[in-house]
Amino acid sequence: MKKNNKKTVFVAMSGGVDSSVAALLLKKQGYKVVGVFMRCYNLDGCSERDAEDARRVAEKLKIPFYVWDFEEEYKKKVVEYMVKGYKKGITPNPDVMCNREIKFGLFLNKALKMGADYIASGHYVRLQKSQIRNPKSQTNSKFKIQNSKFSLWQAKDTNKDQSYFLWTLTQKQLKHCLFPIGGYLKNEVRKIAKKAGLATAEKKDSQGICFLGKVSLDDFLKKYIPEKRGNVLDIFGKKIGKHKGAHFYTIGQRHGLGIGGSKKPYYVVEKNIKKNIIVVAEGEDSPALYRKEIQLTGVNFINPNCYSLIRANKRITIYARVRYRQPLVSAKLKIQNSKLKIEFDAPVKFIAPGQSAVFYDKKGEMLGGGVII
Repeated sequence: MKKNNKKTVFVAMSGGVDSSVAALLLKKQGYKVVGVFMRCYNLDGCSERDAEDARRVAEKLKIPFYVWDFEEEYKKKVVEYMVKGYKKGITPNPDVMCNREIKFGLFLNKALKMGADYIASGHYVRLQKSQIRNPKSQTNSKFKIQNSKFSLWQAKDTNKDQSYFLWTLTQKQLKHCLFPIGGYLKNEVRKIAKKAGLATAEKKDSQGICFLGKVSLDDFLKKYIPEKRGNVLDIFGKKIGKHKGAHFYTIGQRHGLGIGGSKKPYYVVEKNIKKNIIVVAEGEDSPALYRKEIQLTGVNFINPNCYSLIRANKRITIYARVRYRQPLVSAKLKIQNSKLKIEFDAPVKFIAPGQSAVFYDKKGEMLGGGVII
């Protein structure tokens, strides 16, 4: 990357190795780098340790460092969103909401007000300038179609790719974003950190829902949703057990069902919140676990050409992912009765309403995404 006449970039430093190296790379590229740790809602106290790790890296890099308190906003925009989702019986994705509302919402806006030209994060994703233009005929679309100058692509390290969580981003946000490590493999990032003597070089990656820490999801939800015993039915309608509340289960869940007497494990295939019933199927290859088609809501097209092609051809070939780390699967994206649907070339299992479905082209460009209903 060429020198940039001292453009200012605020880096969201989480206290992990990825954002640490992002800050290091940007400083080497000639940016004026400012490190920021976002203090958000956290249950097990790890945020204090993470903030200190981020501070130590900032000191090593000799860059200014701030701690911004977004705890109340995070509770309202991410935690409450997640709880409401489970109350409705869906499986919400708090990471997608955190990126939309906090990292590329509140953080971006505050950084720009403080003089930033860009913000940066340690996400494994690639950002490229695009020559796409949005036809005027799309302005009346019910979907979110953007005049596109930037495109998002899968990271070089496909095992760490985080584009799945960024499908809601807009061109207004992307023009102020940098993703410095998207072109690196994870082991390369650690080597860079180690060579530079960064304190986070060997730090383990965080797992699961970030604000829960070591607190289980069930224990957290029980504070907001009372347990209510109900029936577990098999796919033929036979009662085979009792559960602690339909809200606490998600499609594809295997553990915590309390059903014995079978050589094969059971998986949740359906929930009825009003009747407080969950339906399970025996064996991971049960046809009841699979779906051939899904419908999306809240759709965002980062690449408007995708929508243009659907309008012209009624359906186009894409590669979709319906949960994080799931391999991309070939499918058709189509508009039917003014609704956007994905029709898989082969049935896909463990599809949970509330989760994100993200779609790409064959080269790895992320075209857009939506929420499964």
